[in-house]
Amino acid sequence: MTKQDEKQKVEISAMPTPNPNTIKFLVNMNFFEKGTVDFETAESAKGSELPETLFEIEGVTGVMIGFNFVSVTKAEATSWESVLESTRDTILDVIDSGKSVLSDEAFDRANQVAEAHGEIAQKIIKILDEEIRPAIAMDGGDVQFISFIDGIVTLKLQGACSTCPAATMTLKMGIENRMKEEIPEVKEVVQEL
Repeated sequence: MTKQDEKQKVEISAMPTPNPNTIKFLVNMNFFEKGTVDFETAESAKGSELPETLFEIEGVTGVMIGFNFVSVTKAEATSWESVLESTRDTILDVIDSGKSVLSDEAFDRANQVAEAHGEIAQKIIKILDEEIRPAIAMDGGDVQFISFIDGIVTLKLQGACSTCPAATMTLKMGIENRMKEEIPEVKEVVQEL
């Protein structure tokens, strides 16, 4: 989003996620059409105004931007009381500034389509895109397809899901069971380390 729609009043609400160290900030506007961009380090955020500025807040360890939300992860030793208000204010300030929230490269990453080699990988990606990703986005996270080799699906959990205590359960009980139900060739779903 390069320009704000005729100075629409930006509204933001903070929502808890299953990960106690991540909060999802829902914004009443879209940053892009679909997808997410995950910034795991301050270095990866360089050139993208919003995540770069959020990483300047002491205790912020991760930022993921979705089509209409920002998930912010804090260090376990940091209290939400010390970062919540400054995080919310930073999001509002960057959006109100009229500057581009993300670099062109980050916009491209948000719209990147996972490469699928083979019919089974395409089925996996279709289930991820149509069923799994929308559900995970509700909790401030995302999942990226990495590979399908010898019956093993490798995924990368992002945002609130990347360090969530329930990530293994989400991966095994949710995603793996759904994949096996629909695609008999899937033997296991694992997380990229």
